[in-house]
Amino acid sequence: MAILTQFLYRLSLGLAFAMSLLPPRWVDSGYFRVHLYVTLGLQALAAAVALTSNGQLPLWPAVAGTVLCYVGAVLWLYEQRRAGRVLLVLVALVSLVGSWASAPATASESGLLVSALLVATPAASGLLVGSALAAMFLGHWYLNHPGMKLEPLRRLVLWIAAAVGLRTLVAGVGLAVLVAQAGWPTGLPAALLAMHWLGGIGATLAVDYMAWETLKIPNTQSATGLLYVAVITTFLGELASQLLSVDAPSPL
Repeated sequence: MAILTQFLYRLSLGLAFAMSLLPPRWVDSGYFRVHLYVTLGLQALAAAVALTSNGQLPLWPAVAGTVLCYVGAVLWLYEQRRAGRVLLVLVALVSLVGSWASAPATASESGLLVSALLVATPAASGLLVGSALAAMFLGHWYLNHPGMKLEPLRRLVLWIAAAVGLRTLVAGVGLAVLVAQAGWPTGLPAALLAMHWLGGIGATLAVDYMAWETLKIPNTQSATGLLYVAVITTFLGELASQLLSVDAPSPL
């Protein structure tokens, strides 16, 4: 349950933060309102999981996140753009706190480096999966708004590349700690590690580059299809990372 809850929080974190990067003059308010309802659903599901955890998972971050998502959606409905962007940032922050609060303990005692990884990994992971999802949603938005400028989608595609870079740095440090303390993994852990690095990081970066090049044509529909693939690779990669981190000496 902790893995599911963490993933929901990370997804909500990244989705809300990526949307906050888009100036409202580029994208109409409906995009923000509709996808705040998506984050609301993620928060509500996290609350449902916490309710069935017999007190093992905190409930308040999910409740606070659900309320903030609803208030944010109402603000965007009434075109309160500045306040709406503030609410997006607040949703991201509450989701980050929820991810930290629901994180399972690592297998070894936490030194300074591992403690830093426990803080950084949920943020880097969430920014990656959430930015891919936000970009895919935005690409789909062009189907209903074909006259919209390409700048917002280009910005999110660049943001995915930046999130991949941050995730590579954090995951690389975690892998170094793992190899130093427990040696190189074999068997199923090695397969999950390959899925994380080759799929979640390597394939995502490759697909993101192809989406960037596709926007030069420009062809938003093809770019959106590629971003669908990026969502799948990030989801699989980050879920593999969470499974690996359960018994690892540090988060990966």
